[in-house]
Amino acid sequence: MRVIIAEDSTLLREGLVRLLAEEGHEVVAAFGDADGLPEAVDRHGPDAVVVDIRMPPTHTDEGLRAALAIRERRPETGVLVLSQHVERTYAAQLLAGGAEGIGYLLKDRVAQVEEFLDALERIRAGHAVIDPEVVRQLMGRTTRTDPLTRLTPRERDVLEVLAQGHTNAGISERLHLSLSAVEKHLNAVFDKLDLPRTTGHNRRILAVLRYLEA
Repeated sequence: MRVIIAEDSTLLREGLVRLLAEEGHEVVAAFGDADGLPEAVDRHGPDAVVVDIRMPPTHTDEGLRAALAIRERRPETGVLVLSQHVERTYAAQLLAGGAEGIGYLLKDRVAQVEEFLDALERIRAGHAVIDPEVVRQLMGRTTRTDPLTRLTPRERDVLEVLAQGHTNAGISERLHLSLSAVEKHLNAVFDKLDLPRTTGHNRRILAVLRYLEA
């Protein structure tokens, strides 16, 4: 695939360029800040963009804002956002406009090369990918008043794997469930979270958002 990278750490940026090139991908541009990133995406038309959330000059949310701009201008482009720490608000902002082709990974995940490359491929294919550690930490923050407490342990397992960006087949494989059982559990999750059964809403995305906002 054709990729653009925006990462202010020279070591990580060059490492990603080299890794992707060795895997047969083409890095069409690499930046140390987020300035001009959306314009570069317009110019090069990459399949995916890898961008750090905290970029110069303020190291707050420059990368996130660039990612949101890219999603608005070129929704067909996969966007993989990297973060040093779990930042729930940023994850929710990314998914608010639709989770197709969106990824949120902790930087430590990049060192696990196969998982990182798999996440990039899934994002290019239009799936959502959320770091398992982000999922675990968010699940640990739920309270008794949260709607997630209505779920059974197995339903919570299914929602956790869904939030990591897996399809029904992926959930089936990871949890050793039949596809029909996965569908049954997902429908129970959607109902218990009071998600609407309408053609104008993607209940899978709404479930992940509800989970992030809990």
